[in-house]
Amino acid sequence: MSANQSFNAGATKGHAQAKTQEWVESAKDTAQTARDHVADAANSTSDSAQQKKEEASGFLQQTGEQMMNMAHGAAETVKNTLGMNDNNPTTRK
Repeated sequence: MSANQSFNAGATKGHAQAKTQEWVESAKDTAQTARDHVADAANSTSDSAQQKKEEASGFLQQTGEQMMNMAHGAAETVKNTLGMNDNNPTTRK
């Protein structure tokens, strides 16, 4: 092998190694970007789930309060109808 061929072979090998290193770094960057996106998506999903949980909790609390108020109103109506309500002026002595 001549000196020129050896030089060319060495240059080609160096170029291939540099290109391989570029690809490795690019793959690392791509993997890190993918990890960042997954972490962001997980955080967003978690935040959204927490918000929905809080909204559902508030809705259930409001519904419970409304049901209690309706039951109290129904009980008062029955008491009034039967003349058993302490607030009814007709039952006071």
